[in-house]
Amino acid sequence: MPYWDERVEEMAKNYPEIRWDKQHIDILCARFVLQPERFDVVVGSNLFGDILSDLGPACTGTIGIAPSANLNPERNFPSLFEPVHGSAPDIYGKNIANPIATVWAGAMMLDFLGNGDERYHTAHDGILAAIEQTIACGPKTPDMKGSASTQQVSEAICKAILA
Repeated sequence: MPYWDERVEEMAKNYPEIRWDKQHIDILCARFVLQPERFDVVVGSNLFGDILSDLGPACTGTIGIAPSANLNPERNFPSLFEPVHGSAPDIYGKNIANPIATVWAGAMMLDFLGNGDERYHTAHDGILAAIEQTIACGPKTPDMKGSASTQQVSEAICKAILA
């Protein structure tokens, strides 16, 4: 994608200490699976970003726990926070959607909107700890090989936050 290549090349001039490279989407997908530790940040078009944001969490066994953010670092336009799985219309009304990604996206939003305010960061950390506790020993939705409902997992997260 020439447009993004040009933008990255121009921006990289301002940050010579940051190592970066360009990769084709096919080999990038393979490296995501085989060597995920190679990556810290990936910049790409909306299409490629969408592909990679589904591929990464799918490698963990579910896309139900992965949050996503489209950030405007200048903060002059809104940023977007959402679960990678989107609205999951295929399971609408079944009470089996994994709420973890949605809750995590909300925590990320708090951290971003706080813009350094420790209260927002503390709230983010508390929510993330509750998510980790729920994943480790709480109820699980069907995408995580459990039988719990969306409501049951949500309630477990809320209880962990309040504990």
